[in-house]
Amino acid sequence: MIDEDGFRPNVGIILCNEQRRLFWGRRVGQNAWQFPQGGIKANETPEQALFRELEEEVGLQAHQVEILGGTDRWLRYRLPKRFIRRHSFPVCIGQKQRWYLLRVLCQEEAFCLDGSSTPEFDHWRWVKYWYPVREVVYFKRRVYSLALRELAPLLFPERPPRRDPARKRQGQTSR
Repeated sequence: MIDEDGFRPNVGIILCNEQRRLFWGRRVGQNAWQFPQGGIKANETPEQALFRELEEEVGLQAHQVEILGGTDRWLRYRLPKRFIRRHSFPVCIGQKQRWYLLRVLCQEEAFCLDGSSTPEFDHWRWVKYWYPVREVVYFKRRVYSLALRELAPLLFPERPPRRDPARKRQGQTSR
């Protein structure tokens, strides 16, 4: 399902633990790391897609997490030209994503990366809050920064995280 502007609807999932560290998954067979994410099917709401993707990619079910919140709007990124499949119809030029912040309520042993026929991740670890912005593939950095900035108050109500590295490179610091 691709919208009239060429963007595929998608959900992004940011999982946190009790120490406010974030789940960071390595894509199968690659040295590429990211948050769980996946497309929204035509008959799904973003929240339904969130729980389907969570189970497919990480092996967790709805009762094993708590939704802390989500982004208020779609966040978009464009694919680099070399990744656009010009011969498919409709042409997908990028993704528009609704991001969700979830707290994990279960033990780490419940995580299962190979529960689906096409696993997304082959390894994972907990990382500091802003680490993913520096480490994700370059064309997703802006969306990661926007999502983490918007969702930070849900995880850090008493004080915001120290720095958003994407803003630091621009000579700014986050609040």
